[in-house]
Amino acid sequence: MFFAMNRFKIAIGHEEAFEAIWKGRDSSLSEMPGFQSFHLLRGDTNAEEGFTLFASHSIWASRDDFIAWTKSENFRQAHKNAAADKGIYLGPPKFEGFSVVEGA
Repeated sequence: MFFAMNRFKIAIGHEEAFEAIWKGRDSSLSEMPGFQSFHLLRGDTNAEEGFTLFASHSIWASRDDFIAWTKSENFRQAHKNAAADKGIYLGPPKFEGFSVVEGA
């Protein structure tokens, strides 16, 4: 099992726009072999630094399944408009990938 996460720092005041982008996109994740689940998580707001933390979190049967997703036409289509919304991001997303060591 493989967990893929991206952390996003979203400028304060743009949280709803960021959520709408994710809710409105057609990712076709469910069509991908090995895909198990997806969540968009909203974290705390850091007023001092001017952002709200978000994380996208997907679970895959294997790292190879995730890599196949990132190389697919479905991935390109799901991310084709990402550059248009750069004003809401404070820097690029930070990717973190994890393989399960132990689980229940």
